[in-house]
Amino acid sequence: MSTADYAAYIAGLPRVLVASAALFRHADGRVLLVKPNYRDGWTLPGGTVESDDGETPRQAARRETAEEIGLDVPLGRLLTVDWVPGEGRPPIVAYVYDGGVLDEARFGAIQLQEEELLSWRLVRRAEIPGHLRGALCGRVLTALDVLADGAGTAELENGRRVGHQGG
Repeated sequence: MSTADYAAYIAGLPRVLVASAALFRHADGRVLLVKPNYRDGWTLPGGTVESDDGETPRQAARRETAEEIGLDVPLGRLLTVDWVPGEGRPPIVAYVYDGGVLDEARFGAIQLQEEELLSWRLVRRAEIPGHLRGALCGRVLTALDVLADGAGTAELENGRRVGHQGG
């Protein structure tokens, strides 16, 4: 196959978007959420994987966390991978990594990236559905379940666990 044929083949392949986030927790179990200024609702610190530049999902979650909230911390294990179909956009593959339990000093050191974020807060598990919608809500609740039960990475489709009892 010639270089031109290979380039045409690659250009014709289906596309997906890739996002990556970190799940940070307080010692009492609350989850760190951020409020972006470019859309309604709350989310986890994270964002788009710059795959064209060779960035991996783990690198993106760490970079986005450092940019958005000023915390540059090594991330723990992969908690969830979610396939989220879209309307008017390609599907998104969304990764969530364990950001760990942060102490009061770390929370006190949060510096919001004002170009993108309005605020942050710590939210109890029972309050998550009131702050996060759709697939993101399912993703975060499943990530917390994975942390609680010590299970391996959970596979999700549109925020719902697959290949698992009850999934």
